[in-house]
Amino acid sequence: MLVKWIRCTVVDRRGFERGQRKWAGLLGEPGFRGQGGGWSRIRPDVAHVFGFWESRAFYDSFMARSHDRLASGQSGTYKDSQAKLFDHRFDVKTGFEPRFTDADVVRVAHCRVREHRIEHFALMQEKVWNPAMAGSPGMVRGLFGEAPENEFLVMSMWQSAAEHGKYRTERVERLLLRAQTEADVSALAGDVVELEPSWTV
Repeated sequence: MLVKWIRCTVVDRRGFERGQRKWAGLLGEPGFRGQGGGWSRIRPDVAHVFGFWESRAFYDSFMARSHDRLASGQSGTYKDSQAKLFDHRFDVKTGFEPRFTDADVVRVAHCRVREHRIEHFALMQEKVWNPAMAGSPGMVRGLFGEAPENEFLVMSMWQSAAEHGKYRTERVERLLLRAQTEADVSALAGDVVELEPSWTV
C-alpha cells in the first residue's frame, strides 16, 4: 500500500474546507483505498491529509488523469504545500485499514534516520514502539512507512487527544531511551492532527 501525506498552511479556511469535500470524487478511482485528515492541534492553520492507494501504479495513473481537476477546487486557499509518498512497511497494532471513522486524532512522526542505523531503527519500531502503542488504551491502529532517502513515517490513530496525551506523559520518555532513538534519528518532526469527519473519503 502507498501512503501519501500532504501538509500545508491554509490561508482561506472556508474555501479550503469547501474544496476538501470535493475530494469525495476519489471514490471509484481504481486502486484508491481511502483518505482522511484534519487540522494540527499545535499550529491551527496547518492542515494534514492522508491518502492511501493499493500501489504506486494506481496512484501514478490517478495523478496523470484526475488529480488536477479535483485539486483545482482548493487553488489559492493554501501555501507551503508538502507532499510525501511512503510505502507501507508494517502495521502498528494489527490489520491497518485506511478508516478514519473510529478515531479522533492522528499522531504523525516523520523521521530521517542515519544510514547505518536504519535496520536498528526499524527493529526498535517493531520490538519496542509497536507493543507499547498497541497496548495503550485508546490507540486504534497505525502504520510504519518508508520512503527513499532514509525517511520514515509513523502514523498512529487514537480515540481521543486525551488518550494520546496519557500515553505520551506516561511512556514516551522511557521508550525513547530504550529504543536509543536519539542515536538512530537525525531529524524528527511530528504533529497531532484533529480529524475532520467531513474530509473522510
